[in-house]
Amino acid sequence: MNIVVAVTAASGAIYARLLVESLVASDRTGRIAIVYSENARAVAEHEGVAMPTDAKIVEYSNSDLFASPASGSAAWDAMVVVPSSVGTVGRLAAGVSQTLIERAADVMLKERRRLIFVVRETPLSLIHLRNMVAVTEAGAIVIPASPSFYSKPSTVEELCRTVVERVVALLGIEQTHYEWGKDKE
Repeated sequence: MNIVVAVTAASGAIYARLLVESLVASDRTGRIAIVYSENARAVAEHEGVAMPTDAKIVEYSNSDLFASPASGSAAWDAMVVVPSSVGTVGRLAAGVSQTLIERAADVMLKERRRLIFVVRETPLSLIHLRNMVAVTEAGAIVIPASPSFYSKPSTVEELCRTVVERVVALLGIEQTHYEWGKDKE
């Protein structure tokens, strides 16, 4: 499975790092394209998050609309925007695709491929909610970066991993993760 990971300037770069680490570790993952929005690196640096490097990873410039994720004929199976700004969701909901992140997301929708937005914003305005409804109606999945506490996480990383585990599961990639009820068996 070849996956595009788009990192926007929303707070929560740890989610992107944990996702890329999970994808790199999976035998089901082939290529991983990483695309950063204009300010995503600065936010990640401010938050003290460094992205992993690996032979599976290829990075594309967000201004490169000739990059393979911009084409429906390219072999990208799914895309995750993590963390996703509500602005990115809004531009896609409006059909605007001026950057590689926006065009690749548009391609995922038109080709009926898996597109996941891990939205990291709070509170949400009515405009944000309507845009999330629009992309959901178009076929995307919106996952608020709302961690779960069932597994009794003891670190921020463990807490954030609960969101990433849901994303990986939605991509159809098997992994070890907490399952509700298994702790009672």
